[in-house]
Amino acid sequence: MDPEILAAAAAADANTPLWERAINIWMDGGWAMVALGLVAFAIFGIGTDLFLTIRSKRFKGLKEITWRSWIVEPSRRRGQVGRILDIVTVGRTIDEVARLFEAVRIAELAPIQRGLKVMNVCVGAAPLLGLLGTVTGMMSTFGALSSGSGGDQAMESIAGGISEALITTETGLVIALPGLFFQYFMARSYERYRAFLAQLESACTQAVYHRNHGVSRRAA
Repeated sequence: MDPEILAAAAAADANTPLWERAINIWMDGGWAMVALGLVAFAIFGIGTDLFLTIRSKRFKGLKEITWRSWIVEPSRRRGQVGRILDIVTVGRTIDEVARLFEAVRIAELAPIQRGLKVMNVCVGAAPLLGLLGTVTGMMSTFGALSSGSGGDQAMESIAGGISEALITTETGLVIALPGLFFQYFMARSYERYRAFLAQLESACTQAVYHRNHGVSRRAA
């Protein structure tokens, strides 16, 4: 091809707005890009929702000495941790406290678990969808080669198939890699919150035991 034509094409591409070039690349990826877009939306949408949900619990910056004092001083309770203590400290025996904490765990942790499972599936699906797009792109390329027709139309078909194969592979990896780290980060946050609830249950159980044990001693 004439070098002047190539230079003119490169100059025109450089003057094209970034968003327009991104759309063109996206469209060149074929139908698999739609599925990849939905997967990316699911990963980062659900991940952001989980991040905001766990952050709203406000347990990370809460000192242990503070929430332990809330167990015996209801008037000082604040935030989500305070509301949990309002629920579980109603129990008068250790068994009642354990049942109340089980209900709290189901309400607090089950939605986060479901979100993490969906994120995990989507992270695994992203590179597979990219690979599927690669296969369909190569099939288009081989179809154009096997047609035996020459000229610009055949070259455009071959170039389009190769572009589809490469773009979908790259997009799948670009989505999966940060999605994997994001999912791992949210899983760690979930584990910290679950451990905090276990620690809170242990402290509440001890408080109920000492309270009942003290009452029994005074009664004796």
